[in-house]
Amino acid sequence: MTQPYTTHPILVIGAGPAGLMAAEVLSQSGYGVSVFDAMPSVGRKFLRAGIGGLNLTHAEPFADFVRRYGAKSTVLRPILDSFNPVAVSAWAQSLGIETFVGSSGRVFPRDMKAAPLLRAWLHRLRQQGVSIHTRHYWRGWNEQGAAIFDTPEGEKSVHYAAILLALGGASWPQLGSDGRWVNLLQERQIPITPLQPANCGFEVEAWSPHLKQHWAGAPLKGVILSHHNQPSHKGECILTQHGLEGGLIYTLAVEIRQEILQKGQALVHLDLVPERSLDQVIAALSQSRGSKSLSTHLKRQLGLEGPKTALIYELTSAEIRTDARQLAQAIKGLPIYLKRPRPLAEAISTAGGVSFEALDQHLMVQEFPGIFCAGEMLDWEAPTGGYLLTACFATGHWAAQGIMDWLRQS
Repeated sequence: MTQPYTTHPILVIGAGPAGLMAAEVLSQSGYGVSVFDAMPSVGRKFLRAGIGGLNLTHAEPFADFVRRYGAKSTVLRPILDSFNPVAVSAWAQSLGIETFVGSSGRVFPRDMKAAPLLRAWLHRLRQQGVSIHTRHYWRGWNEQGAAIFDTPEGEKSVHYAAILLALGGASWPQLGSDGRWVNLLQERQIPITPLQPANCGFEVEAWSPHLKQHWAGAPLKGVILSHHNQPSHKGECILTQHGLEGGLIYTLAVEIRQEILQKGQALVHLDLVPERSLDQVIAALSQSRGSKSLSTHLKRQLGLEGPKTALIYELTSAEIRTDARQLAQAIKGLPIYLKRPRPLAEAISTAGGVSFEALDQHLMVQEFPGIFCAGEMLDWEAPTGGYLLTACFATGHWAAQGIMDWLRQS
């Protein structure tokens, strides 16, 4: 039997960065806010993102920062401008968390950890009167328009004056964002762009058993990845059992995914020795190696070894490896055909979501006044490097302002 709650003025569903930011803004202005989350504790994906160092935002010029959001740059620009990277750092410092800018322009907490920031944030929210309810799985609305939840005590309904949905995407579902909200919103005819993996690894047709056994998990450091006419990027990627993943791949994931959808596969090239020109590589490989093996020759002449050498053997023919010029061309642009992205559940983030065309300028669903959306469940994507978190913070901040404006006018 459904157990009704007392009416909550503003309901936030989802206790990730977007939902908690909205709760902070609303409660600071004196509104009563209740946050509901399906998991036993809040901010689980936020904490997971902090493993290895919590990348809060990025310190590059704002115009360059906004361009990282690709096709959604225009619609997100005013939202990002309202809570920009400088504001993110100032907000963290207001919680007692000092930040610093790394060599790549990424902004981190001084201790690199997510847990201290989350603890300070939750303490502030509770001081401001925010109530947080965990183990409450949202299942939509009942006939009276109340939100309904599955809880350890049974089904409960919650009436509200306004509601913010900040339910995340569908990556890492074990941390709470399982994407089941898609069906709930589609039942109300709210336009949803299909969810797809973003910032994800990609599969090749098949690596050889030797490569998988000996080199799966090995990093390819200091390489350049190129994809057709896109700008090339230098960095690191990782050989996996299935293909490639890592920051360098994530940088071009949008273009790679689109080409796979159009052509069934995407061709990328890896420059294994970007510090040397093609002519220099040809000259080095043309040196006599006598009785030494090709592997020894590659290591001595070019410093190539380990997974890089293994990849050369994997992707070139014996004929190419016996010709200095052809081998040099392969080393400077090793072709790799990527067949498909890894499953959505493995992705760092999600592309697709609630269409901006379904929302007004305040992120309220146009056909359902009083229902707002924020965070990763919106139809945008961005590379890693602080861009994901900043947009979640900013859309939560923006939606909170929209809720207050709507309530004042209602």
